[in-house]
Amino acid sequence: MAKKRNTTPVEDAATDDLKPGEIDATGRPWPELTLPAFVKDPAGATIIAMCNQKGGVGKTTTTINLGAAIAETGRKVLLVDFDPQGSLSVGMGINQRSIDKTVYNLLLDRTTSFDEVVHHTPIENLDVLPANIDLSMAEVQLVSELAREQALKKALAPLRPDYDFILIDCLPSLGLLAINALTAADGVVIPLECEYFALRGMAMLTLTITRVRESLNPGLQLTGILPTMFDGRVIHSREVLARVLEEFGDEVFHTVIRRTVKFPETTVAGEPITTYATSSSGAHAYRTLALEVLNRCA
Repeated sequence: MAKKRNTTPVEDAATDDLKPGEIDATGRPWPELTLPAFVKDPAGATIIAMCNQKGGVGKTTTTINLGAAIAETGRKVLLVDFDPQGSLSVGMGINQRSIDKTVYNLLLDRTTSFDEVVHHTPIENLDVLPANIDLSMAEVQLVSELAREQALKKALAPLRPDYDFILIDCLPSLGLLAINALTAADGVVIPLECEYFALRGMAMLTLTITRVRESLNPGLQLTGILPTMFDGRVIHSREVLARVLEEFGDEVFHTVIRRTVKFPETTVAGEPITTYATSSSGAHAYRTLALEVLNRCA
């Protein structure tokens, strides 16, 4: 007698424990994920913005760990800290007090070169453009600039041939800096905390993406929505995830990032979870997310 296939979500299983066809935490069959062939894009790097106007949803954590997981596949990755709080820079072990020049200088000073700003990390294939509080002045200074929404796109254009992926960690806002990131990007990943108030802001965010696509960046695509801080033991978490799937369907990644104490620890350590706790469920989750992103961008 054939074994009956499990058709209920595997609430507590790590994503890497699932076999293709098994029902995952999103209630869908887990896909067969394979690493796409590495073909250098003649157009240069694929640029992805991590965007959500709500803070504390996992944008920085996702930018760092997704970038590190993609770098493990041999692709060269640049992380752009585009938040004046500089959380990505801190999360990558960069001492903000020792930073001489940041992405702010690259954005607004034509005499600043990339080599003066970039930090080459100890992780192979992974570089960082750091930020600090200086970036908060950019929003005011850009208001009087011509083509102010395209400042970041112009700053990143010379770098695209040298990288395979550029990931932008946006600030929690839909102001001019966020519009710059969306104008520069090919795709958007929306980290979405599995919590009701995070879900409420999705309408405004998707409207902003649509407006940027219509007026500034016709090629902008929604790469995917990433459920974060998920706890399968909590009914509210499961209900929010079900609501997101009902609303957005296949735009939601199969990978779900679960709550774990390891993520705060990596911030203190100043390195990605893929190197800090390489065998942890969090590291495996971001590696599977990297496969999903690579397949969607192929």
